[in-house]
Amino acid sequence: MLGKTSLGKRCALLALLVLGVLLGAARAQKESVLYSFCAQTNCADGQSPYAGVVFDQKGNLYGTTRSGGTNNNNCGFTCGVVFKLTPKGKETVLYSFCAQTNCADGYNPVAGLVFDQKENLYGTTTGGGRLNDGCDEGTCGVVFKLTPKGKYTVLYSFCAQNGCTDGAFPQAGLVLDQKGNLYGTTSNGGTYNGYCAYGQGCGVAFKLTPKGKETVLYTFCGQTNCTDGGDPVAGLTLDKNGSLYGTTKVGGAHGGGVVFKLTPKGEETVLYNFCEEQGCADGAGPVAAVVLDQKGNLYGTTAVGGEPRDGGVVFKLTPEGRETVLYSFCWQNNCVDGTNPSAGVVFDQNGNMYGTTLNGGEHYAGVVFKLTPEGKETVLLGFSGIADGASPEGGLVFDQKGNLYGTTQDGGEDIAGVVFKITP
Repeated sequence: MLGKTSLGKRCALLALLVLGVLLGAARAQKESVLYSFCAQTNCADGQSPYAGVVFDQKGNLYGTTRSGGTNNNNCGFTCGVVFKLTPKGKETVLYSFCAQTNCADGYNPVAGLVFDQKENLYGTTTGGGRLNDGCDEGTCGVVFKLTPKGKYTVLYSFCAQNGCTDGAFPQAGLVLDQKGNLYGTTSNGGTYNGYCAYGQGCGVAFKLTPKGKETVLYTFCGQTNCTDGGDPVAGLTLDKNGSLYGTTKVGGAHGGGVVFKLTPKGEETVLYNFCEEQGCADGAGPVAAVVLDQKGNLYGTTAVGGEPRDGGVVFKLTPEGRETVLYSFCWQNNCVDGTNPSAGVVFDQNGNMYGTTLNGGEHYAGVVFKLTPEGKETVLLGFSGIADGASPEGGLVFDQKGNLYGTTQDGGEDIAGVVFKITP
């Protein structure tokens, strides 16, 4: 068709064809970056969001970054912020950590936030808080509250008890019951028994009243060889009866971590021991929370294990403790289907699951995936590792229109992470 066309027209047609290809690629690209962090001097707007985001009733997004903020000189650029992001991508820093002497207000939040009915925000930091000899330079961590008017309060500083028996180093977010009590985990602390590193115990599950009174519901690794689990880095899930469900990264009968249930009185039951199958084909090392369906089945991910390349799995666990691997990552060549999921999954109305993987994808910068109830996986987005982000550590959240939102800890215009939106 181009043979009888003049050179000028031929060039114009070729330009249109190229433009059409580019526009088609742009339409096929379902991601839009709402915000790239470290856009301000010294990353005053935050840097490296590790957790996902939450919505308020007006469609604004809220989250944390583990670094950045206006107090970086106090904590070596690992202070972090709480931020708000409008639907159009305008960011506001609600709080910059390490604003108090010795970072008594906490620093380095790596978990997401939760709202109460009055739109107060609650979260955790891995560092800061009460200065105590049981922690490395005060890196015990805190639970905090932030009101809609910006008033910040430390509800609890961990390692307040000798030997950090009350817990230390919370890496997960919180859940609220109807009375306003908070529940969470710490990856260290508890009664030290020689099985865990740092001499601070293997972690605890805790309850915190609205006034800041803490109760340790369970101390992990209380059984020989940590058969009850150890190092819970994920948060808890609350059912309608007040029972709590969670995972531990290590421990269990085979050392690959566990899924556990806690009664309101703190009685633990191990529902499943990972690495039960040869080669840990059933998964190992869960670092994300589980979700419940209406029938009481649990769904979650493991960061490693699975066949054929140890890339982690998505699993289903019945109330009776029967596990089914719905998908094993790194099944495709070069792991273009994703590998090493560090976050849990969310459901749509049809029972499909959505999540992220830390690594894998076409550029090995992580993916956003969709998984049908039958276990068919589709990669919705493979991050490029450049402007669109890289290495998503946190999970996803839906808006009312079915769009997905999440964060990446790396990538973006300033290589400091992004908040992204995907239209499936």
